[in-house]
Amino acid sequence: MSLLLILIPILAAVAILMVGKAKSIATIAALVNLIIGLGSVFSWKHEVWTISWEVLSKPSIHLALGFYDGMSLIMVILSVIVLFTAVMSGKCPEGREKLWYSSILFIGAGALGAFLSTDLFFFYAFHELALIPTFLMIGMLGSGERKEAAWKVTIYLALGSIVLLAGLIWLVSASGSETWLFEDLLASSIAPEAQTGIAALLIVGFGVLISLFPFHSWAAPAYASAPAPVAMLHAGVLKKFGLYGLFRLYPMVSSGMQDWLGWLIVLLLCNILWVGLVTINQKRLDTMLGNSSVMHMGYIFLAFAALIHAGSFEANPLAKPAAVVLMFAHGISIALLFMLTDTIRRKTGTVELAELGGLAKAAPRLAFLFGLAGMASIGLPGLANFSGEVLVFLSGFWEYEGGSLGCIQIATILALWGVVISAVYMLRAYRQTFQGPSVEHTNSEHVKDFGPFCQIPAAILAIALLVVGIYPNSLLNLLKEEPAAPAQTEQADK
Repeated sequence: MSLLLILIPILAAVAILMVGKAKSIATIAALVNLIIGLGSVFSWKHEVWTISWEVLSKPSIHLALGFYDGMSLIMVILSVIVLFTAVMSGKCPEGREKLWYSSILFIGAGALGAFLSTDLFFFYAFHELALIPTFLMIGMLGSGERKEAAWKVTIYLALGSIVLLAGLIWLVSASGSETWLFEDLLASSIAPEAQTGIAALLIVGFGVLISLFPFHSWAAPAYASAPAPVAMLHAGVLKKFGLYGLFRLYPMVSSGMQDWLGWLIVLLLCNILWVGLVTINQKRLDTMLGNSSVMHMGYIFLAFAALIHAGSFEANPLAKPAAVVLMFAHGISIALLFMLTDTIRRKTGTVELAELGGLAKAAPRLAFLFGLAGMASIGLPGLANFSGEVLVFLSGFWEYEGGSLGCIQIATILALWGVVISAVYMLRAYRQTFQGPSVEHTNSEHVKDFGPFCQIPAAILAIALLVVGIYPNSLLNLLKEEPAAPAQTEQADK
């Protein structure tokens, strides 16, 4: 069954390239994937979801798919939700339907393949599959300085991927494992002297893909230039690949990560505070959201730093759940914000904050949904991001018994200022866009509110924010479940 989640978007993309009818095929494929993905919650531990075929004997590499644990399940749920809403969002340029919808489906398939892979090689390979159509969409169908942004994101992410691949190869080699399967790698051990170097490569490689400071400058221009579905999928889903990988591989290099804890704390605080101040200074709605996405990665890194400081998942059982809930919440909220920003651009012709105002009068439903997503982004109680951020801050003080503050407690206190910074730039942007007198671009005679078709994807994302915000145990309970039983390995003909 897990293979279906990957094959459906890939086969649909191929069908679009061959026969056309792009929007219908893409919508049906994304809807089927959404149903299967959400339905997996009730049966994900069953063996029907796991497969493992050996595709190469030396080194032993398997096309191994399945839900390794609750974290992979939650990331798959995030992926199918954002993929479906991305297919229904944005406006495809006339005559480019095949490239538009096939690229969206290939990106979604790559993300799903990465989170479903239980073999480290395919975990990496599926992510690279998703990056290729991302580059093409930004360079060919983007807006603004799209070519410059496409080259910048290509160079950054390609270099990050090379560094990451070097780290993964070193990790497998040092482990002595005969396969690249997660279960075999996690059962092996790596000498402490090798862990330090491997951890450095993983932090840099994954850090570039996540936009960890100072490797973050590609993100905001790329998201501002990208078509809305690409910005939704990359910022909302693909960026979580790196954090997912760090948490998954952490047990193998835990002592090596300890050696870089001080540097990691400095960098994540730069993400939260430095990039947060840069976000306040933005004059365009799209670049503001791009920098905001970079800023909020710092909070998830804070949960990872709390885990490193504790030394193991058992020593700080709150760190991983905190990071996973915030990854899901951020993915949903930023996808909704990019979708709504694209709607504002198409309805008004601009996203310059100075050229907007009074839009709530002409488009009250749009104003309500943007306000909901914006409040979620700054951590309003009752919405998903609040649950994740509170858990992150609590993980920083796990088993703190008073007395002098440690490095992770000090970092947590400093990170709290990011909440204030988020409120400043998001509330200012909302006021500038939707409140005050109407201007030329937002006159009600020219601007129409959300139509019924546009409300469907926005409503799905908004409901997800509300459900997780009101009942975060809907995700946390999944993390308490036992991993799926591995399938028997089968030899495939080469």
